Amino acid sequence: MSHFNGATLLITGGTGSFGHTVLKHFLTSDIGEIRIFSRDEKKQDDMRHDLQARYPDHAQKVKFYIGDVRDPRSVADAMPGVDYVFHAAALKQVPSCEFFPMQAVKTNVEGTDNVLHAAIDAGVRRVVCLSTDKAAYPINAMGISKAMMEHVIFANARVAAEHGGTVICCTRYGNVMCSRGSVIPLFIEQIKAGLPITVTNPDMTRFLMNLDEAVDLVQFAFEHAQPGDLFIQKADASTIGDLAAAVQQLFGDTGLRLIGTRHGEKLFETLMTQEERLRSEDMERYFRVSADNRSLNYDQYFVKGTLSPTELEAYTSHNTGRLEVPGIVEKLLTTDHVREQLALMGIDAQGKGSKP
Repeated sequence: MSHFNGATLLITGGTGSFGHTVLKHFLTSDIGEIRIFSRDEKKQDDMRHDLQARYPDHAQKVKFYIGDVRDPRSVADAMPGVDYVFHAAALKQVPSCEFFPMQAVKTNVEGTDNVLHAAIDAGVRRVVCLSTDKAAYPINAMGISKAMMEHVIFANARVAAEHGGTVICCTRYGNVMCSRGSVIPLFIEQIKAGLPITVTNPDMTRFLMNLDEAVDLVQFAFEHAQPGDLFIQKADASTIGDLAAAVQQLFGDTGLRLIGTRHGEKLFETLMTQEERLRSEDMERYFRVSADNRSLNYDQYFVKGTLSPTELEAYTSHNTGRLEVPGIVEKLLTTDHVREQLALMGIDAQGKGSKP
């Protein structure tokens, strides 16, 4: 990781699932310092003690900053001397954002703008922001706030590039397995309690990525981004019904209870819209969607016009590679959380009990 040799990385929302995994990837590298920025002192204290116990030779690299992305001053205070920023702080639960949309706006939109302005003012080299498939063709408050966040990112990226400064880009993810508040840990807890798994709609499809894959994309973006780029990882998908069946194959069959679609949920998710795909670049594991660098002088485009192929589809969880139950089981076993829970329950990787 010579690209980060001696550098300082700031992670907003650093005590969340993404923050933990980014920290794990960078902690033992040649990076100089990692700053964890979040508003929860309890989670920071837990992380501090865990690092001291598990990584005693590297824990001193990590510095903790209490603050909130909604508070511009606290963000600015954490930024001096930072080389790279990974911006993961967000409200991301669909139902809660649906009931409290202004809270989503304050964190996801205004908070992102605060982070980017502080990074530009401090002369940060690169900023990678975390977005979601729900920002593509959004139908719920969380997705709308994240879509607006992306536009804030691209607008700030344009300004920063014009001044030859901070490179700002965006990464967009589908469902990250076992991240905080996601469905797989819920399924496991329901099985452990002897309860049936609650499924909204078994025919729904969702992308499946593990946290390590998500961090690989972050690192790729840090190393290859141009101003305003949007990076999307190619990802497999599954139906929710098959995902539930795979979890039960590993942990035990306690039955299924259909509860109906939650507030603001889609039947399938879109990682890249048709319009974005028209200007995308296939980079093997990833798509790069370049920034739209047209000026406000629209007349020239109205007069000249632009022809684009129309046969390209949006990239969705319905038309990507679909995993069946055996493939989902294999994917689940790549996650730390699933392996840890199997071990705690005395179950081997084939779902057979190792305890009487």
